[in-house]
Amino acid sequence: MNGKQSLNEEHEHTSMKFLAFTDIHQDKKVFAALLSRAQQEDIDFVLCAGDFSTFGRGAALVLEAFQKLGKKLYLIPGNHEEGQGWDELIAKFPGCVNLHLQAVEIGKYVFLGYGGGGFAQEDERFRKIARTWYGLYQEKKIVLVTHGPPLGTQLDLLDDRHVGNKDYRAFILRINPKLAISGHLHETVGVTDKLGETQLVNPGWDGMVIELK
Repeated sequence: MNGKQSLNEEHEHTSMKFLAFTDIHQDKKVFAALLSRAQQEDIDFVLCAGDFSTFGRGAALVLEAFQKLGKKLYLIPGNHEEGQGWDELIAKFPGCVNLHLQAVEIGKYVFLGYGGGGFAQEDERFRKIARTWYGLYQEKKIVLVTHGPPLGTQLDLLDDRHVGNKDYRAFILRINPKLAISGHLHETVGVTDKLGETQLVNPGWDGMVIELK
């Protein structure tokens, strides 16, 4: 998809533990706490599901801090990073891996990343790459990382309305990822749910330590 799809092998662990977060929006106190947790020996890598800046402001500072940490940061853009020179920004920090439109193999899992988007409930571009992913990885253990949540769960509930994405939902029900990580809605930070066989989480700005075996 636009020449960006790749498959990389990383972290040959029998199990892995990582710190996931989203939507910190330049909050220095929250960011300091995340960095402190990420430094601990039990954390293999860090994953961000977007909106770590405020419309691009402060993005380089976050990436620079994780670069110095010495652990891989896998990340997708949120709607606050979308259109803010994303590819050029990530390219400056070799320790930060662009997961947007990518398939990255980490241990026994394939992490599929799709960033950006706001409250659009349908996404033709996602449908296109999702068809390719399904053909290539339907027999694999999958972790799906999107900025917005899938439709019709506790993660996309806003004022008694479901505002998530129909196409994310359809893909999850079709490919049955082990885990789907998303953010975007501040109202559902820390919420978990299940969609079919898939565990859903919004790790929020405080972050969530996740272990996969």
